Amino acid sequence: MQAQKVNYQKELDKVLEKLEQKGQAPRLLLHSCCAPCSSYVLEYLSRYFEVTVFYYNPNIYPESEYYKRVAEQQMLIEKLKTVHPVSFIEGVYEKEKFYRMAKGLEQVKEGGERCFRCYALRLGEAAKTAREGGFDYFTTTLSISPLKNAQKLNEIGIALGKETGVSYLVSDFKKKNGYKRSVELSEEYGLYRQDYCGCQFSLENRRQ
Repeated sequence: MQAQKVNYQKELDKVLEKLEQKGQAPRLLLHSCCAPCSSYVLEYLSRYFEVTVFYYNPNIYPESEYYKRVAEQQMLIEKLKTVHPVSFIEGVYEKEKFYRMAKGLEQVKEGGERCFRCYALRLGEAAKTAREGGFDYFTTTLSISPLKNAQKLNEIGIALGKETGVSYLVSDFKKKNGYKRSVELSEEYGLYRQDYCGCQFSLENRRQ
């Protein structure tokens, strides 16, 4: 029997409402895949949290693309107007780890099992970093993309939250016109918007 789909935006609304009532701004570690995807998420969540952007993306190919995205992310954080200040942590660029994870799944279509394992790889590192850094919550920008499976992302995040003892902030950032707003902010700040997810396989898929 298929699991019932959850409206994660509504679940997020409940969490944010409680935080507003308490007048608290907990510490949130936000895994980010790129500056454009993080733009709306930072504008939105910095009202409620002290956000630290965690850039951990060993899937990015080629290396020049990885460093280009890091620079864009840092530039956005410096320029973006936010309620609470935003800080930045760059993870280690462990591309070998990504290829080990993807072994045997190279031909799987984008949006399938390889992508789900990639979600788990990046969120796993975010959860670990959040626990080590004493953060109250962790989450990811990935659900803003119409091409990403928000249900799967939240399932993985919730499970990792239970494992590490750090609450996973559920989300579906594409809701409430989140994706549309990210496009507007990308234009406003002149952000580089890549035309593929980031890995070698998604780039080859685009070329085909």
